[in-house]
This record gives sequence, C-alpha cells and structure tokens, in this order.
Amino acid sequence: MADLVILNARLVATMDDQRRELPGGWVSVTGGLIDGVGSGEPPSAPTMIDASGCLVTPGLINTHHHLYQNLTRAYSEMTDKPLFGWLQSLYPLWKALDEESIYLSAWIGLGELALSGCTTSTDHLYVHPRGSG
Repeated sequence: MADLVILNARLVATMDDQRRELPGGWVSVTGGLIDGVGSGEPPSAPTMIDASGCLVTPGLINTHHHLYQNLTRAYSEMTDKPLFGWLQSLYPLWKALDEESIYLSAWIGLGELALSGCTTSTDHLYVHPRGSG
C-alpha cells in the first residue's frame, strides 16, 4: 500500500518516456518515491491529497539563482536601469550584506521556490558577507 496518494488532479504531467498527460489522474508515493501514476480508481493510502483543479508535475529545477538578491529586488534606485547600471547601483548594497542577511535571503528565496513547485536549485553566491572571515 502507498503512503501517500495525490488524486483528482486536473492533469498529471508524467514526464515519462511517452510524455503522458493524465486528466483526473493520481500519483502514489511509497517511502518518499513515486511508485505509480494513473487515471481511474487510485490506490488507497493513509494520506490522500485532493488535487482537484490543480496541475501535478514533477518538481521543477532552477539551475541559476542568486538568493541573496531577494533583499534588493525592489530597490527603487535600480528598477528601471539596464544591466550594468543595475549592477552598479546594487554592488554598494551587496557589499554591506552580512551573514544574517545572506541567511535570511536564502530562507526567503527557498520558500518562494518551494511555493512555486521548485524542488532543486543551484545558487550563485559571489558576494562575501561581512564578518564571514
């Protein structure tokens, strides 16, 4: 028996070799691994998640992120500048980041990634926080 079944999805995008899309589909998970997908009657499990109206996909992968930039993304001095003007306006701010700032920005960014379906990310941290030795 599965540990978890996600059922009633508007669509399950399997990403298997046939790239099947299963309207009204389900996904079963045992021991933290997907062990079945299908449409029709789902298997039983102690935990059932109703995904009515939702798209169910494998976890998304973000291969290029700068988590520390979450802290300055709405800084008004740079929002309308081209790339190099943007960088020049932000480098002085990034220079002042400390370990706590980097830690907090990572938590914010990782939370946002998880909420958007991303399960894997590569971070490009090229600033060196003040006080980090």
